[in-house]
Amino acid sequence: MNSMFVGAASPLTQKGFDAVVSELRVDASSLWALVTVETKGFGFLADRRPKILFERHVFHTRTGGRFDASNPDISSSKPGGYSGGADEYDRLARAMQLNRQAALESASWGLPQLMGFNAAKLRYGSAEDMVKAFVVNEDAQLDGARRFIMNNDSLASAFQRKIWARVAFFYNGQDYRKNAYDDKLLHYQQLYLIQGTPSIELRTAQARLTYLGFDTHGVDGVLGDGTRIAVIAFQRANGLNVTAELDDQTLDALKKNSGA
Repeated sequence: MNSMFVGAASPLTQKGFDAVVSELRVDASSLWALVTVETKGFGFLADRRPKILFERHVFHTRTGGRFDASNPDISSSKPGGYSGGADEYDRLARAMQLNRQAALESASWGLPQLMGFNAAKLRYGSAEDMVKAFVVNEDAQLDGARRFIMNNDSLASAFQRKIWARVAFFYNGQDYRKNAYDDKLLHYQQLYLIQGTPSIELRTAQARLTYLGFDTHGVDGVLGDGTRIAVIAFQRANGLNVTAELDDQTLDALKKNSGA
C-alpha cells in the first residue's frame, strides 16, 4: 500500500461542514445531497485511503494515448474499466508507473470526487498537493468541493437556487443524465429537508467502527441495524457493557482505539 495515500483520515466535523455551508450560501440539506450522491456519504475507504475512481479516458488524454495499446484497461479513449472500491488503487498504481502526474490527475478524489486535474486552478500546488490534503481529513476534502463550486459562478448560482440539472451538468459533466445525477440530487435534498440531515456525531462513530473492522454497512450518519450490530460487536470485543447504543463509554473507547 502506497503510504502517500494513508493519513489520519479524520471524519468530517461540524465546524468544517458549517464553514462550507456558510461560504457557499446554501442550506445543509443541499450540501449533504451533493456529498451523498458523490461518495455515498463518506470520503474514505475502510483502510483509511480516500475513495477514488480512476478515469482511463482522462489518462488517455493527458498522455496523448501513448499507453492505449499496451494498457487498454487504464488508458483508452472510452470511459470504463472500473474495478471499484480499493481495487481502483491497483489501477492508479499501474498508471503512476507510466506517468505519475497524469495518473494522479486522472482520478477523482475523496468526498467531492474532485478530479486531480482541477488542482492547479483551485489553488493547490499540484494534484499531489491536493491528495496530501485529502488524506488528512474530510474537512479538507469538503473544502475542495467548496473551491470547485466557487470557481464556477454558474455552478455556484445553480447550487444556491437548487437547479439540479445545472448543478449536475457543471459538476458531473454533460453526460450527467446517464447516471441520473440531477434526480439523485433532488431526491436527497428533499429527503434531508423533510427527515433531517445526517448526524455528524453518529457518522464519526460509524467511521471509527469501520476503521476498526466493524462493518456498519455505510457511514451515513443514520442509525440503522448495521450500526447497532457493529456497536454490539465492538462492545463485546472491548469488554464494555453491551447496550447496542453509542453511550459515552463506547464513544470514548472508539475515539481512543481508532486514533481518528
